[in-house]
Amino acid sequence: MNKHYIFGAMLLLTSSLAFAQQKPLTTNTGAPVGDNQNSVTVGQDGPVLLEDIHLIEKLASFDRERIPERVVHARGAGAFGEFVAAADMSAYTKAKFLSQAGKKTPVFVRFSTVVHGNGSPETLRDPRGFATKFYTEEGNYDIVGNNLPVFFIRDAIKFPDMVHAFKPSPILNKQDPARVFDFFSHQPEATHMLTRVYSDYGIPASYREMNGSSVHAFKWINEKNEVVYVKYTWKSKQGERNLTMAEAAKVQSQDFQHATVDLYTNIKKGNFPQWDLYVQVLKASEFEKLDFNPLDATKTWNESVAKSMLVGTMTLNKVPDNYFDSVEQSAFSPGTLIPGVEASEDKLLQGRLFSYFDTQRYRIGANFQQLPVNAPKVAINSNNQDGALSNKGKSSDTNYQPSRNDNRPDNAAYKHSSARYGDVAITQARISKPNNFKQAGEFYRSLDETNKANLIKNLVADLGQVQNREIQKIMTGYFYMADSDYGKRLAKELKLTREEVEAALQNAQKQ
Repeated sequence: MNKHYIFGAMLLLTSSLAFAQQKPLTTNTGAPVGDNQNSVTVGQDGPVLLEDIHLIEKLASFDRERIPERVVHARGAGAFGEFVAAADMSAYTKAKFLSQAGKKTPVFVRFSTVVHGNGSPETLRDPRGFATKFYTEEGNYDIVGNNLPVFFIRDAIKFPDMVHAFKPSPILNKQDPARVFDFFSHQPEATHMLTRVYSDYGIPASYREMNGSSVHAFKWINEKNEVVYVKYTWKSKQGERNLTMAEAAKVQSQDFQHATVDLYTNIKKGNFPQWDLYVQVLKASEFEKLDFNPLDATKTWNESVAKSMLVGTMTLNKVPDNYFDSVEQSAFSPGTLIPGVEASEDKLLQGRLFSYFDTQRYRIGANFQQLPVNAPKVAINSNNQDGALSNKGKSSDTNYQPSRNDNRPDNAAYKHSSARYGDVAITQARISKPNNFKQAGEFYRSLDETNKANLIKNLVADLGQVQNREIQKIMTGYFYMADSDYGKRLAKELKLTREEVEAALQNAQKQ
């Protein structure tokens, strides 16, 4: 037999077997698709028939591919991994995933930019979101933070206004520094965060090379029901690296999604990024000795106030199989808590406890926690039921509690801790000890000369576009109050005198 004929027959057989092993294309209900290239028509040149179910399903599915974009943190990338506890933290918290050194907990992390929309360049000046979901044996626990350790505001009532100022103009659909600084000229507490975000830390070189922070304080409760306040910090084992304005422009000209590419490329190569998790601890009795409110989201806890303790190490080692399923549909909330962790009285955090859950229910639906990326690894045993796309699989006739037919006891370990507030009245006022400028000045003085120069250059690039000189004067005044050298440099670049700045501040304080 001709050897070429044998080779050809073997090649044909191999191709046939490979074709047979391929999964056939199906409709959403699993029926095989006969022709995915041509619609069903009346004759060769007639109109398309409505009875072409595959065509109608395909178009209808395509029309519904998008879900509402996140209002903030729209642009992101995520990865799966593992957290390994470094020590037994049970002296402070009864959270089981921190109960012994070496204990492993699977995680999912989503990194993001904050203000800009989905598809925007990852080189833009912006805080970066750093949200971690721990799939613990007691349910899911989310640490939802940013790369920078503070925030612009300290009260959630200002959050919608702040985001509106950052977002494009409702008239021109264009982001405008004049709108941003107009808002912040009324918010002196933003001076600290503005100093950080306009430094080179405002553009991390990659998601792998940035730190993370809970920003807010939380409560840890141990088995004795003793309460301490904690703040979390993720420290990159790859080191921190940032981009200057010029470097960011160069990167963006080559690849506007460089941070996502960098994260996924390194994980696929086996270069798994790692972060150490540290915690700082304060007792409520220590609050009074501080010259600021430690529950103020515009403040950090310096090491002199509370030493950092290593809690564990996180390694990201798996890229999601499908971006939409795992990253776009992932849902985080600072209210996703477990026994041993509670929210603090931080006024910004208190608003986020409502807003984050609410936006996920709007964006993804009432049953967003059933999606695989959001679902806990433990059994769900609640009386919540039904709703769009429910897949709870409830089979009991008793969907209420208490019941003599289905006696499911409460979990005493998750009972809320006690707190006393004394003889107080309901009030609506600014916090005590705002101390708006001290930490901003300390951060400025911690920068080397190159970074100070870059900070001034970055600020002038945006603040210099503001036509309203009164806003320029007030903002410069805030930076003066943080550090005189800081204010002088900025005033010089904006061609402002100190007398003009002081007069503007005095007028602003009278308003």
